Amino acid sequence: RLTDTSSVDAGVGINRLFFGSDARVTLVRVATLVVTAVVVFGYVLLPVRLRGISMLPTYNDGALNFANRAAFWVREPARGDVVAIRMAGPRVLYVKRIVGLPRERIEIAMGVVIVDGVPLVEPTVAYKAPWNLPAFTLGDDEYLAIGDNRAMAMENHDFGRATRERIVGKILF
Repeated sequence: RLTDTSSVDAGVGINRLFFGSDARVTLVRVATLVVTAVVVFGYVLLPVRLRGISMLPTYNDGALNFANRAAFWVREPARGDVVAIRMAGPRVLYVKRIVGLPRERIEIAMGVVIVDGVPLVEPTVAYKAPWNLPAFTLGDDEYLAIGDNRAMAMENHDFGRATRERIVGKILF
């Protein structure tokens, strides 16, 4: 007597296709990937979509990047770092470049940032409008963050002091 086993073989083939030769090992791998993704994208990497032109030419309007929250776990933000700064609420972030560090005296004269009396060399700034900002000293926990597009008028540019606790992370790329 002959029996038709093709439907049973097809079911075994599909299971083997999805779960491999050992379903338990595959399920452990899937669980590990899910936990890793939740940790990485929930606690370490924060997706940030740029809105506006303040970071041109370095970053374009609408670009999607990631802020690495772990970047400043072992070191403090440094001059030149592009960072995500929490502004109002948990979802509103600005992306800016750090130009001033705690306790530094900052001024902007004719578009040039001057740190402790020395003009700052900024290769990422293509065009500079004649911004002028009187000298001030940053506090012990303050950073000065500005966008790279200095061609736009100072009044149309959101920039300024940010405390360390508001700096969420360093932009990856």
